[in-house]
Amino acid sequence: MADEIQILTPNSILNAYKIGIFPMAEDKSSHKIYWVKPRYRGILPLKNAHIPKSLKKKLKKNPFVIKFDTSFSQVIKACSEINNKRDKTWINDDIITSYNKLFEMGYAHSVEAWKENKLVGGLYGISINSAFFGESMFSNESNSSKITLIYLIYILKKLNFILFDVQFRTDHLSQFGVIEINEEKYDIILKKALSTNNFYSPPVSSLDVDKILQSITHTS
Repeated sequence: MADEIQILTPNSILNAYKIGIFPMAEDKSSHKIYWVKPRYRGILPLKNAHIPKSLKKKLKKNPFVIKFDTSFSQVIKACSEINNKRDKTWINDDIITSYNKLFEMGYAHSVEAWKENKLVGGLYGISINSAFFGESMFSNESNSSKITLIYLIYILKKLNFILFDVQFRTDHLSQFGVIEINEEKYDIILKKALSTNNFYSPPVSSLDVDKILQSITHTS
């Protein structure tokens, strides 16, 4: 379900998340923005999160330096780029501008994978109370976005977040435990998450990989 809108502001975006909808542009070059509320929503139940076995081995090798909220503008820009992996994106300049403002306000966050002082992968999303709304990810090095997702799962579990919304279930996300629920069930979980006070607080130093693996005990 989608309705076209013309005005996009940080406050309108926050209010949208609170009632279960989010903005998407028609495409990168278009100024048309739509409010979207899927009839079936992808969420990742944190207590049932999986780490694929092949990724677990790579994670132990610490292939990337993982940072938090250090280069949000670079992450969202990378997520909006057209490349050989995708020929279309829903992130236009208006969305980039608004989400950068949300970052300045403390609502938007990024998890970043760095290699040789270069940003090679990452993801971003919005945090409101005990809900985290994942928006997009990019990967310029194999497994970089997947590993940032694992770090985010660990943080949300540790902070006792109730909802990790990923918008849509895909084969790529299903391997981490993402499931699909209907609109009515989603609204119930969303209401509980928003009414439970919480604060997303990323770590200021490197996380121990063994602790992450112990926390996310399910493997697939």
